Amino acid sequence: MKIGFIGLGIMGKPMTLNLINKGFNVTVYDINEEAVQQLVKAGAMEAGSPKEVAEQSEVIITMLPKSEHVKSVIINENGIINGAKEETTVIDMSSITPDASRELAAILKEKGISMLDAPVSGGEPKAIDGTLAIMVGGDQEVFQRVKPVLEAMGQEITLVGGNGCGTTAKLANQIIVNVNIAAMSEALVLASKAGIDIEKMYQAIRSGLAGSSVLDAKVPLILERNFVAGGRIDINAKDLTNVKETANALGAPLPLSSQVLEMFEDLINEGKAADDHGGLIQYYEKLANTEVKGNES
Repeated sequence: MKIGFIGLGIMGKPMTLNLINKGFNVTVYDINEEAVQQLVKAGAMEAGSPKEVAEQSEVIITMLPKSEHVKSVIINENGIINGAKEETTVIDMSSITPDASRELAAILKEKGISMLDAPVSGGEPKAIDGTLAIMVGGDQEVFQRVKPVLEAMGQEITLVGGNGCGTTAKLANQIIVNVNIAAMSEALVLASKAGIDIEKMYQAIRSGLAGSSVLDAKVPLILERNFVAGGRIDINAKDLTNVKETANALGAPLPLSSQVLEMFEDLINEGKAADDHGGLIQYYEKLANTEVKGNES
């Protein structure tokens, strides 16, 4: 199966490498030429546009920052829609709005091209080791046909429902992750102000009901003061903006998500857009005039 991959960022590059390592024939495109050449050295073929990717591929994966980027590479003059053959499948693994996913699926369907929305969770570490959680929206038959492609990048792969259901599940995922980070940050700042050993506190609570994947992924990095992004603050702010817009359209008040979004926006204004979203703790540290760190930091 010939695969196209568009979007070779923090997540897209390791996902593409996993496809190559699993023996897939992969054609890549990105505006970042350095990322493209790294993948070419690993065995990928280079294309000059999304249209060229589509001309060489049976399945085309997009992994891009925002809805407008996905729309551009799919429907512009040099986009996928003008290079793809009938019965091609587009798998958008970006985190965009459900409305945008359904709109693009309908446009592609008119050309005989199927589409799945298949956003992921797990951040860079799970993108690297190929164990991403993938939540999929689209047709069951299409899903079964391309499932081996998804299995090269992820471990827990679930068809949630029709087009737009995968992106809706990702919005729910982002609420849980980012509100969890905020709650964790509050707890760590409280413990820091109380003067207790943060590392011992973490060990004491991680196996109880407060334990979570978020806790285990983020606390060690915070204690090292390591905010190198696995999931950037500005990207998570974009996701929570999508959450807020979707919730407003549905009439679903989300006060916690809205408050965390405001915290992210404050950090972006302070120049921390590229920090990992675990860096949200810096918002609380500023308020409390403290710094959470491990014994060796």
